[in-house]
Amino acid sequence: MVEKVLIMGAAGRDFHNFNVYFRDNKRYNVIGFTATQIPDIDGRRYPPELAGRMYLEGIPIHTDEKLAELIKTHSIDLVAFSYSDVPHNEVMHKASVVTAAGADFIIIGAPYTMLTSSKQVVSVCAVRTGCGKSQTSRKVCQILQKMGKQVVTVRHPMPYGDLTRQITQRFSSYADLEKHNCTIEEREEYEPVVAMGAVIYAGIDYEKILRAAEKEADVIIWDGGNNDAPFFNPDVNIVVFDPHRAGHETTYHPGETNMLMADIAIINKVDSAAPEKVAQVRQTIEQHNPEADIILADSAILVDNPAQIEGQRVLVVEDGPTLTHGEMAYGAGTIAAQRYQAAKIVDPRPYLAGTLKETFASYPGIGALLPAMGYSPRQVQDMQTTINNTDCDLVLFATPIDLTRLIEINKPTLRVRYEYSDNSDPTLESLLIQHLDHNRDEKA
Repeated sequence: MVEKVLIMGAAGRDFHNFNVYFRDNKRYNVIGFTATQIPDIDGRRYPPELAGRMYLEGIPIHTDEKLAELIKTHSIDLVAFSYSDVPHNEVMHKASVVTAAGADFIIIGAPYTMLTSSKQVVSVCAVRTGCGKSQTSRKVCQILQKMGKQVVTVRHPMPYGDLTRQITQRFSSYADLEKHNCTIEEREEYEPVVAMGAVIYAGIDYEKILRAAEKEADVIIWDGGNNDAPFFNPDVNIVVFDPHRAGHETTYHPGETNMLMADIAIINKVDSAAPEKVAQVRQTIEQHNPEADIILADSAILVDNPAQIEGQRVLVVEDGPTLTHGEMAYGAGTIAAQRYQAAKIVDPRPYLAGTLKETFASYPGIGALLPAMGYSPRQVQDMQTTINNTDCDLVLFATPIDLTRLIEINKPTLRVRYEYSDNSDPTLESLLIQHLDHNRDEKA
């Protein structure tokens, strides 16, 4: 008997789970996807070019708000939960909605959906959004390049545009960012890697992406998104922890899964976190995954001219996903403002324009900070308007890219950057080499 299926997602893990688990599987008939977390990703269709021969018209993508209605209307048998950075209790709330409406609820095992590579794979994942995955993956890239390895990074999917044009994407230059019409969220992940002179892939069909990356890589880095598990079976699995949110490593899905699978656990932001919170995270790792090697790291905050901050009324623009579904109350910009004695952090909420009002309504915990929202041209315009309307002396941009290249600001700006730095021994380089050598010896 063919089971009717809904896949719950956010334009990432859901598509991958379909590709490797449901596509061309005659046991299942996928009726649709539901979408949440990311603005304006529902109302589309997963295209026939990706859906396969069983879905010649593609598969509709609905808003998550219609979940119960869709189950009843289509007599759905099975709902597959397939997105990340969700509190454990929220996962079970969704399960309750599903089972009350008459369907089964599943979470597909992380290793089951991992693709196997012919090359060595180092994965960099996290227990929450905003822990410092990207800066860590860039550090891993630098270490491997120093070893003389040809390195290719593959990034977790961010297909927010035309899905038929995002099946396999390769970025090695700034021109590639323009070619693929990248959003700010995409640029924040791809541009820093390109700036290192490295190659980064992304897209939707990760079987095709992996095989393309293998043709030019000695080692592949899996750069995770949110707190999702890797799509590739890693030889070394690095997981990043955030002591500013101590306790979250056991209360969010699938961050706890990542903790349990970690070979190397990095407790990041030790330079700005309370020592007792660092100790709490260490104790949790040692209790739940005693085989993992633990590293302490700093998220080094870099400001070109910090003297400009002192005494100024500053608007702090932080990384968007970190403040929204990452639920982080502050980021590098806030720390820089406090460290370099800004007179005041200005609240942008009285000046919000358009879609940013909706963002703050959906995530009221953001507070007196501005998330760098750029999932669409409209959001970028609304962010520019909000910044220009805000009564402040200086704008601190604490995002992975220089936003002034993309938006026009009518007041002084200063960029705050953050990079991985070892806090103490053991170092990331020493443990990474140790694990890669051990894994190679075992395979031999």
